[in-house]
Amino acid sequence: MKKSWILVPLLLGAVAGNAVEPLAVAPVQYREVEQTYSVEGLVEATRQSTVSAQIGGRVKEILFDVGSRVNKGQVILRIDERETAQALAGSNAQVSQAQATMQNAKANYERSKQLFEQKFISQSALDKAQADYQVARAQAAASEAGASQASLAHGYSSVVAPYSGVVAARLVEVGEMVMPGKPMMVGFDPSEMRVVVNVPQYKLPEIGTHPKVLVEVPSLSKWVKAASATVQPLADARTHSTQVRVYLPANEAGVYPGMFVRAHFVVGKANKLVIPASAVLHRSEVVAVYVVDEKGGVRLRQVRLGEVSADDSVEVLAGLNPGEQVALEPIKAGMKQ
Repeated sequence: MKKSWILVPLLLGAVAGNAVEPLAVAPVQYREVEQTYSVEGLVEATRQSTVSAQIGGRVKEILFDVGSRVNKGQVILRIDERETAQALAGSNAQVSQAQATMQNAKANYERSKQLFEQKFISQSALDKAQADYQVARAQAAASEAGASQASLAHGYSSVVAPYSGVVAARLVEVGEMVMPGKPMMVGFDPSEMRVVVNVPQYKLPEIGTHPKVLVEVPSLSKWVKAASATVQPLADARTHSTQVRVYLPANEAGVYPGMFVRAHFVVGKANKLVIPASAVLHRSEVVAVYVVDEKGGVRLRQVRLGEVSADDSVEVLAGLNPGEQVALEPIKAGMKQ
C-alpha cells in the first residue's frame, strides 16, 4: 500500500524575509492491515550437501576454500591417484589377456566345428571346444567390467562439485589420509534458500495448508515476501509443534544459511491506527514521535506502539489520535523544535 504525506512549512524562529525549509509529515490514520502470527526461525539452504571421499588415499591438492564460489563440474580437490592408476593399468592388462584367450578359444571352436562336420572329432570334443569359448568370453566380459570399475575409481581421485554453489566448510588438509566415506567439504546453493520454523499445532488452522508468509530479516532491516510455504505432515510429539518450510525468492541478496529471521504468517486483516515506522524516535527506553500542529509547531510526544507491518508502517496503541500529523524525519524535526 502506498504511503501518503504532505509538506507543512514551519515558521519557528524564522528570520524575517527568510523561508523555512518544509518538513515532511504523514497523517495518523486508520488503515486495513494484515494481522500476522510471528515465529522465529533460521535460514537454511534448500540444497546443501557434504562431499565425501569415494576412494582411499592422501589428499594431494585443495583448490577451493571456505567462501569460494564453485561451478558445477569443477574439481574442488584431488586425491593421490598413483594407486588407482596402477590398478587401472593392471585391469587393462587383464582385459588384453582375456581378449587374446577368447580369440584363441573362438578360433579353436571354429576349427572343431569343421572337423566335426568332416567326422574327424567326436561330439564331446566339439562340446568341449564350445564350452572353452564360452568360458573365455565370460572371462573377457568380467575383465572389461573390472577395468571399467578401476577406471571409475581412478576418476574419483578428482573430486568435482555436484552443483554450482559456495563452499561452507573444509574438513580436510593437504597431506591428510582419507578413506571412503570420509567427509571432505560441505557446500550449498546460495540461489535457493528457505526458512524453517516450528508452529504450534493450535495455530495450524489459522495458517492454512498454503500460508501467506512475510519474512523479516532484522539484520538487514528488510522484509521479504515468501515464494511459497509447505506445512510438513508430521508433528513433534515433545513440543506439539509442526515444522513449516518457507521458501524465499531465488537469489535473495544478503540472505545466507544460519541467519536469524522472523516468519510472519498472515492470519487475517483488521483496521488499525498506523503511522510510518520512519517517524518513530527511540531515545534510550523512550519511544516517541514529533507531532506537527496546524501552525507548524513541533512537539515531542511519547507513544506506545504495536507490530511493524511489511509496508513499513507501525501500529499505534496509545499516544496519538487519528488525523494528527507526525514528522517523517524525527532528527530534522527535533532541530526545529
